[in-house]
Amino acid sequence: MDARISERLITPISGWIGLVISLGLCLVAPILLIGMVPVTESLQVSGVLSDVTAVRSVCVLVAILSGLLGFVGLFGCVAIGPNQARVFTLFGSYRGTGRESGFFWVNPFYSKRLISLRIRNFETGSSRTPEIKDAAGKVTQEKGRTHGRPSKVNDRNGNPVEISAVVVWRVVNTAEASFQVEDYEDFVAVQSEAALRSLATRYPYDSEDHETSLRGSTEEICRQLRLDIQERLDQAGVEVLEARISYLAYAAEIAAAMLQRQQASAVVAARAKIVEGAVGMVRMALDHLKQDNIVDLDDERKAAMVSNLLVVLCSDRHAQPVVNTGTLHH
Repeated sequence: MDARISERLITPISGWIGLVISLGLCLVAPILLIGMVPVTESLQVSGVLSDVTAVRSVCVLVAILSGLLGFVGLFGCVAIGPNQARVFTLFGSYRGTGRESGFFWVNPFYSKRLISLRIRNFETGSSRTPEIKDAAGKVTQEKGRTHGRPSKVNDRNGNPVEISAVVVWRVVNTAEASFQVEDYEDFVAVQSEAALRSLATRYPYDSEDHETSLRGSTEEICRQLRLDIQERLDQAGVEVLEARISYLAYAAEIAAAMLQRQQASAVVAARAKIVEGAVGMVRMALDHLKQDNIVDLDDERKAAMVSNLLVVLCSDRHAQPVVNTGTLHH
């Protein structure tokens, strides 16, 4: 692999100076061509010049060179907008990058590639739509991106899930973005998709033992996703500012079964919590009865009381009380 290219910043001269000089050279040409005839004739009549042809030839040559230099010099004018940069190359050799916004003049033979430094974002699974023009050259459809579609991938447990993410990024090294990869925008999209798929296969969709999972550890997963994408995009001169999961769900073929599983797990967890609380309440009731000497219960009566209290506390319906109107033991 070729060595990484370091960005070199350059500050071109003011474009207004270059524009004035170029226009001045362009004006010199017609002035010389129009004015040389009467001037040389007057000088010949006065006896100052003897060979008018040679002087006129020199004037024509100077006019041609002046007009050519002025015309070529106009191509050196370049504008750089805010949060934009121009990458300058001369006959295939990288010369530097201009990041300062304004109107400048550079070597007219420079190739001037415009690169946006603005913050951009996209959703994985989307595709770029090219710019479309009609026969007259009028743009009928601006270039853009389609809406992202979730990627289907198996998680660590082999369950098919659908996942997509939003990636926020910007160019920080214009030289690497221009020369290290063919198309840095497409490179960002493809590598982000690959990093997301790789991440999804390393973690389960959900976990019951507080293990890191796609659904339960959102912040940690997003942090790891950003690091994975950044590692892949370092060579393209791109900085990943943020990467977040925008869509996460089981695939359609197992979504119903997994929903039943989640519901069953939730019911079991809720029942366990209810039983835990009911046992504590029964223990507290028995302790109070014993401490306050309200009634002395034998083991059989304690068992009956515990059974009745657990039925009342753990039932999912309101219990119907039965009032005992007999003696203490009947």
